[in-house]
Amino acid sequence: MNTQTTRSPQFYLTAPAPCPYLQGETERKVFTHLSGSRANEMNDLLTQGGFRRSQNIAYRPACESCRSCVSVRILAEQFRPSRSFQRIMSGNSDVIATVLPPEPSAEQFSLFRRYLDHRHQDGGMSDMTALDYAVMVEDTHVDTHLIEYRLREEGSGLDKRPKGQLLGVALTDFMSDGLSMVYSFYDPDMEKRSFGSFMILEHIRRTVSLGLPHVYLGYWVKGSRKMHYKTRFQPQEHLMPDGWTLYEGADEV
Repeated sequence: MNTQTTRSPQFYLTAPAPCPYLQGETERKVFTHLSGSRANEMNDLLTQGGFRRSQNIAYRPACESCRSCVSVRILAEQFRPSRSFQRIMSGNSDVIATVLPPEPSAEQFSLFRRYLDHRHQDGGMSDMTALDYAVMVEDTHVDTHLIEYRLREEGSGLDKRPKGQLLGVALTDFMSDGLSMVYSFYDPDMEKRSFGSFMILEHIRRTVSLGLPHVYLGYWVKGSRKMHYKTRFQPQEHLMPDGWTLYEGADEV
């Protein structure tokens, strides 16, 4: 019997580092490797337990004095789009989404670099190379896919773009109870279309079509402006000490 694929996962703790979300705070993470025949099963269980995946690593915060990072999942089947969300969907009705294997391309990386240079110049991913991007996409032992978003037809007016132009990409894990958005990026010029919100809305619609209940958005940090958008997609649950709990707070826009 192969003990590598049957033994329990081993967990490790990172050294303290500056928190990327809250100034003056220090973060630590607990992590384990996702590999072998049980990788999909472990990814499901760990994601449901508040972990996130990065390549073949599953991690979650383990900070000594702060519990601000809260796992968020949208209740897809109960979601009803507001008028503003309906406008976003209508405004992107000329976009088609295609599910692809986790195979990176030069076109994706070019868009990825534009997104980072515009949105995250000082972030931890700001110096990623084409090789780094390829590893982010390919280094996985779970059921993950790339979802590409392209123009269905040639644009018109001020938004004149060629048919088939790549507008956004989502790296998404397909799980037993829903979809987990590992990382997504899009053309910075598409901000006027609220394209980040559109990709989440498309994931909600896709999750419902698959007959699954949840879209996992990762961590929400109260007080972090970077995270405000996540609470717009309600109803949603937050993982609290006593389990997944319906979030009843106000929209944090």
